[in-house]
Amino acid sequence: MRHKKQRASLGVTKEHRAAMLSNMAASLIEHGRITTTLTKAKALRPFVEKVITKAKKAALATEKKDAIHLRRMALKDVRDENAITSLFNEKHKEFTNRVGGYTRIYKLGPRQGDAAHMAIIEFVKADDQGYKKPAKRASAAKAAKATAAEAAPQA
Repeated sequence: MRHKKQRASLGVTKEHRAAMLSNMAASLIEHGRITTTLTKAKALRPFVEKVITKAKKAALATEKKDAIHLRRMALKDVRDENAITSLFNEKHKEFTNRVGGYTRIYKLGPRQGDAAHMAIIEFVKADDQGYKKPAKRASAAKAAKATAAEAAPQA
């Protein structure tokens, strides 16, 4: 029975899932955004965010051995030396002012071949404030009333 199993199995074995998440994380770090199925994107998000947090902690580490340990822990997960090198050397600086929430998922339409729900997962930019609601437009009646009130005292 699968009681209290929180992780999405993605229809593959544990080893296949670990390799798939590792490869997708390396691609996301390298390219900044990838297109995948919605379920895989939702599984990838916490995986990548934990690796980015390790990179941020390594940058703040006072002792070199702590930074090396965090780098090896991240390399255990992602298993791509080039991706980890670029993340730990350059890309972690984009997330210094952000506490979590390093990725964003955009939902796309269904894939044409099998109607799977597709999504884009990408890194959030450093200066991105996220979604903002547009300012409510004042109704025409309120605007006319305000201009009439301003014009009356001047006369």
